[in-house]
Formats: sequence, structure tokens, C-alpha cells
Amino acid sequence: MTEDIDRALEGVGLRLRELRKQRETTLAELSAETGISVSTLSRLESGARRPTLEQLLPLARAHGVSLDDLVNAPITGDPRVHTRPITRGGMQMLPLTRRAGGIQAFKIVLGPKSGRTEPNPQTHEGYEWLYVLNGRLRMILGSHDLILGPGEAAEFDTREPHWFGAAMTNRSSSCLFGKQGERAHFRARPKKD
Repeated sequence: MTEDIDRALEGVGLRLRELRKQRETTLAELSAETGISVSTLSRLESGARRPTLEQLLPLARAHGVSLDDLVNAPITGDPRVHTRPITRGGMQMLPLTRRAGGIQAFKIVLGPKSGRTEPNPQTHEGYEWLYVLNGRLRMILGSHDLILGPGEAAEFDTREPHWFGAAMTNRSSSCLFGKQGERAHFRARPKKD
């Protein structure tokens, strides 16, 4: 059991440093975000200190990764992204990136039921934008019913009821999503009547 724990924690320091550098965050900024001292963070990243669960939880949260991804990350320097699909309402979102807090790329696969179901707009806190890389995506935003194609973008307050679904026979598209502060400077507008 101890060997399994040691093996799991062996690559955490390297992974912590990699995640912090990807986010372009300093040790001081990470310290302010997590409440862990700069010296402790430095020792964790260098492998001079073994992390505790009380340290790993806020670090995983700050970097936007699961605890499992943080602890079980490969230590080989393998650059491949290993992500898990997210399924919601007949739509499967396959993350293509996992840069914490930054722009996220997703392939959206719309299941056979997603084109036949009635839109069910949802709301949540935040402000987002999306950019369609390929395919066609139906987006309902408030009273607007839009079809977004390649090269089109939308930005919106997520407190406005919104929904994504199949655009006619299209069953997949690739999109970039971003949180507040990283909006695209494009707007998809409804066609004029």
C-alpha cells in the first residue's frame, strides 16, 4: 500500500510545476489563491516535500483539474492530452484541451436524440464566448434561435437562458469556449427578417 502511494505521489511535483507554468502563474499568485506558503509550494514542485491531501485539494481546484488527474498524471513528459467526455442531454462534449481557467476546445457530438428533443435552455453564473471551428451548431439564446457555422462566434451572459443542439442533420462540431475576460471580438447576430 505504501509503495502504491509513493508511486502515485512521485510525479505530483513535476505536474504541479507544469500546470502552474501553463497558467502563467507565479508561486506568489498561487500562494494567494490556495493559502499555501510560497516556500511550501516551491518544495512541493521540486519534490523536496511530499504533498498532503490538505494541500492537494486546493491545488487541484486552483489548477482546474481533478485530484485524480493531479495525482495519477503521467510523469514521462508525455504531451498527449488525456481527457474524459462530458455527457449532458444527449450531447457529448469531448475536451480537446484542459488548460485550467483558459480557453477550452471541445468537440461536440450530438447524439441521435439531441436533434429531436425540445430545447431546454439553462442559466448559470458567468460570461462566455464560443467559436465554431467546424460543423454547424444550433444555439438558442433568450429569444434568438441561431445556427452557427465555421468561423462564427457568439458571446453571451450565461445568466441568459441558453442551449446548444444539432443543426439539421449535423451531428458534430468543434468549438472553442472561453470564460469571462477572454472573449472573442466576434458576435453572431440573428439574420434580419
